[in-house]
Amino acid sequence: MAKFQLKKAANGEFHFTLLGSDDQSLLQSEMYKTRASAENGIESVKKNAADDGRYDRKKATNGKDYYVLKAGNGQVIGQSKMFDNAGAMDAAIAAVKSGAASAAVDDQAG
Repeated sequence: MAKFQLKKAANGEFHFTLLGSDDQSLLQSEMYKTRASAENGIESVKKNAADDGRYDRKKATNGKDYYVLKAGNGQVIGQSKMFDNAGAMDAAIAAVKSGAASAAVDDQAG
């Protein structure tokens, strides 16, 4: 079962990670100034994750594959880790698509 992990950074900003059923990171957010903004980001991932058109599949300069998930307005909601190959990246995208909408939030922000 996928879950969102909401955390507070040392600088007081908030961020979240979508973890797969194996607790591997599927998607990481940017830093948000407020908890409410981070929670809105989680809702945006839930809303947009099932739409394949919201994913930009990319290749880093080191040759590794990664993806970004964008909202309807084109704003980046989150970015994946780097993958050794496109197959592993596609498997992670499939996990986001199938798990994000029903993922619970593990609030570790205190």
